[in-house]
Amino acid sequence: MEKIKIGIVGYGNLGKGVHIALSQNEDMELIAVFTRREPENVKTLFPAKVDKIDNIQNYIGKIDVMVLCGGSATDLPSQTPFIAKYFNTVDSFDTHNNIPTYFKEVEKSAKENGNLSIISVGWDPGLFSIARALFSSVLPKGETYTFWGKGVSQGHSDAIRRIKGVKNAIQYTIPINEALDRVRNLENPVLCTAEKHLRECFVVAEENADLEKIEKEIVSMPNYFADYKTIVHFISEEELKLNHNKMPHGGLVLRSGESDNDNKFLLEFSIKLESNPEFTSSVLIAFTRALFRMKKEGVIGCKTVLDVPIGYLSKQTSEELRKELV
Repeated sequence: MEKIKIGIVGYGNLGKGVHIALSQNEDMELIAVFTRREPENVKTLFPAKVDKIDNIQNYIGKIDVMVLCGGSATDLPSQTPFIAKYFNTVDSFDTHNNIPTYFKEVEKSAKENGNLSIISVGWDPGLFSIARALFSSVLPKGETYTFWGKGVSQGHSDAIRRIKGVKNAIQYTIPINEALDRVRNLENPVLCTAEKHLRECFVVAEENADLEKIEKEIVSMPNYFADYKTIVHFISEEELKLNHNKMPHGGLVLRSGESDNDNKFLLEFSIKLESNPEFTSSVLIAFTRALFRMKKEGVIGCKTVLDVPIGYLSKQTSEELRKELV
């Protein structure tokens, strides 16, 4: 079996999740983990080579796909266009409003250098993007609704942790049940952002930090909190470790539609996750396999999940898929 040679860039929750996911995919092998930290200070879950991200170009020709596990706020916007010059990449960039701009930057870098990148891979954006496209295509007359949570948002938590004076933080996205019930009742409500979700933040501040300034910066942060009702709690490190030490998440995509005979339909795709990063990592790995197959066919540039044939995600052959799943 030809094994896909993998590099992991960043070894936080997501990077560790990718390391775990690789153990379930015998057609892949990890070549190295890349970090900004000193390699000897990084303890991997399983035995693995760890190297500085500054040395990444030494692995050109030795790694088929780099799985980028940095944050969307500051890491990926700079890392991905650079790394895409030298490697095929998969990432989970999740700032929805910035995806078009991010796509153009990665497309330029990857295409000019004959590489392939798939961006914004995960469950939203990612699997939910596929559900939205599928449902709206099947029911062109209707409305699509996306609800997230209740659960920990990795990107939003990371964005809070990067605020000056914040030592640690966890952010929960919580759907508003009244809005969800109206959708399921086929009311087709027009809902603004704030009517669908609220965001609850648990923040551990540095000693002597300006709490009022931190809270103001959180609730006014564009693309993350500014459009939502946001609740901020300042708690101790001990309370965070005791009560907020897991990373569950979930959500739903719903499409409420009707025929020209006024028959109504409701399509629903939902997920419930005990570990957001470990599930996101599993999605990343599936799309890594798809990227590898597409690249062998000569595809270059930047793609999203909507450009990837579903069958390419599977370890099974086309013949096996037709026999077992069609």
